[in-house]
Amino acid sequence: MNSKRRVLTGITTSGTPHLGNYVGAIRPAIAASRDAGVESFYFLADYHALVKCDDPARVQRSTLEIAASWLACGLDPEKVYFYRQSDIPEIPELTWLLTCVTAKGLLNRAHAYKAANDANRAIGEDADAGINAGLYMYPVLMAADILIFNANQVPVGRDQIQHIEMARDIGQRFNHIYGGEYFALPEAAIEENVATLPGLDGRKMSKSYNNTIPLWLPEQDLRKALLGIVTDSLTPGEPKNPDDSNIFAIYQAFASADETAAMRRAFADGIGWGDAKQKLFERINAELAPLREKYEALIAKPGEIEDALLAGASKARALSRPLITRLRAVAGLRSLRDAPATATATKARAEKPALQPVVFRDADAFAFKVLDAKKTVLVTQGGFTDPKAAMAAAREAMENMTSVGRPV
Repeated sequence: MNSKRRVLTGITTSGTPHLGNYVGAIRPAIAASRDAGVESFYFLADYHALVKCDDPARVQRSTLEIAASWLACGLDPEKVYFYRQSDIPEIPELTWLLTCVTAKGLLNRAHAYKAANDANRAIGEDADAGINAGLYMYPVLMAADILIFNANQVPVGRDQIQHIEMARDIGQRFNHIYGGEYFALPEAAIEENVATLPGLDGRKMSKSYNNTIPLWLPEQDLRKALLGIVTDSLTPGEPKNPDDSNIFAIYQAFASADETAAMRRAFADGIGWGDAKQKLFERINAELAPLREKYEALIAKPGEIEDALLAGASKARALSRPLITRLRAVAGLRSLRDAPATATATKARAEKPALQPVVFRDADAFAFKVLDAKKTVLVTQGGFTDPKAAMAAAREAMENMTSVGRPV
């Protein structure tokens, strides 16, 4: 039995790393990886990238840039599992095994899919116009990413909690159907204290808003980008509120407590925006300059990065291969030379305990859970607007649990 807690983080390979990625994901994750009581898994989610990016060169280039970024920032591949998703063939195989036990109703409720449906309806289009099956099945692939290594925790923002809840539901359902504890059920590790940087226009720094500041810009380009941050019309000498300033928010994410306090005083004393941006550039560049040098050396040798990823995949597959072999046998995908399941085992499967739905209020919404005869929680799901919807979903979940083996 593994005594260490397993923590897993995925990075989609569809873009160039920016300052927000560094502050919100790369820097805190690398710091966490140094915890001796944790087994850390970091993977480049190139299968996930294909859901929204159909540019092969972009996916490959992003994989190189992201891998080089993590290594330059201090990730030690000898001490963690660092691999490319597509180098682990057990992940897509597990995705199919999980697909065959996942309720369609669960996927219908996924936030990303529902948002795409709603956007289509808002403009009078068919609800599924332009939506590929990759987007629809995304939660199952994510569940496979997590469950293949029996990760205990997945660091996420609040907008990603549903994906972890769905991975729990899917893993729990597989355990229930096949009568064993094959998967640990992951928990969402909510990143409350991780900084979210504003972009050039004040909104959250995101590729979706086209307001990012690339992480590895040369010094002069970095300075030029920071000078482009939107500010108000207050002139030098006029006191400025740091809590309303994009410049201060970004500065604070890089500065020490003493530096932050000094900048706060400078705002109260009326520092000019040009001077504030210059101080911001100097502080960020002081941290990134030595890392930038490492990044440029790494990205110039893609073969060495490839070797590191393949070595990481080999180490990770020492865990994933035995599990998928076990799961194949559990599902009946086994040699005809193997002894078939005994009548006793078959009977035990047939005598599943009676299921009971329970609907309850969860914060500002309704939720349900399904219990067996021993009051063990088999499935739980929240976010329903009324108790009738929650009960209907509970009954659908129960129907799907008891329909295994029924002709399709």
